Amino acid sequence: MKGGVLAVAAALAGAAGSLVLLADALTPGSVPLAFWALVLGVTALSWIGLERLAGVDRPRWIGGLVVPGLFGLLLLYLWQVLTVGFDVPAVLLPSPARIGHQLAANAGLLWQDFRQTFLKSVLAGFTLGSGLGFLVAVLVDRSPFLQRGLLPLGALVSAIPIVGIAPIMVMWFGFDWQSKAAVIVVMTFFPMLVNTLAGLGSASEIERDLMHSYAAGYGQTLLKLRLPSALPFIFNALKINSTLALIGGIVAEFFGTPVVGMGFRISVEIGRMNVDVVWATIAVAALAGSIFYGILALVERGFTFWHPSYRQEQS
Repeated sequence: MKGGVLAVAAALAGAAGSLVLLADALTPGSVPLAFWALVLGVTALSWIGLERLAGVDRPRWIGGLVVPGLFGLLLLYLWQVLTVGFDVPAVLLPSPARIGHQLAANAGLLWQDFRQTFLKSVLAGFTLGSGLGFLVAVLVDRSPFLQRGLLPLGALVSAIPIVGIAPIMVMWFGFDWQSKAAVIVVMTFFPMLVNTLAGLGSASEIERDLMHSYAAGYGQTLLKLRLPSALPFIFNALKINSTLALIGGIVAEFFGTPVVGMGFRISVEIGRMNVDVVWATIAVAALAGSIFYGILALVERGFTFWHPSYRQEQS
């Protein structure tokens, strides 16, 4: 572990020095080979350090938080030096520094877009779609006829592109966030339905026979055996839906929305060739989606600590 820490520390020092040189002493587009040798050395040291840190078993937060965070910093560093060093036009790919400047300069505007898209459309659609999918799965669990009818319908609806659903929902529910939430409900309903049904059927015959030998009825078997067995499937659907909901909410805003929202911002600013703001909006969406997914993963660990996959990580 000590060697990994030293390698990462040396890489961070080299990265800081190269960024200072790139900003103050070098001309973009005419960077000497010695600078690229420094960048290559920073990358190699980072790789060696991260390889060693990733092999550390204890404490677990090193592999779970530190290594992904440092790897993300390495990618941002390479993005910065390559775009500035080769003088890539900002209209094609702005540097992280330019994107960060736009994040700070337009924080108020981006917050309004985030509130409209994520806090209203995404959370409402995700909650309704996932909740309805779960409830319908529990209700149709005892009806093979409904299961055979709904599952093919789910495959059919899932194949419909967002661009086909969004205009219809805008006509039905108006231009505000409600129509975007309706699109998200359609996108998240069937993944939850299918996964919950699969989870409810995952309990083995031996386990069901044991509950039957204790004279447990359908309700007791559902609450004490089948729903706990279905939790990994349910959380898998929730994590899938967290990404589907964000994508659906942003894309749906391209087809009609008030003058606010992340999808609206992307469509308007790309028309103005204001690519920095577009990338700043994408950064906000990516950060929000990652945090949302991470929260669900943490909640999943709290509820499914008994699952074999989790016990293997602990051992």
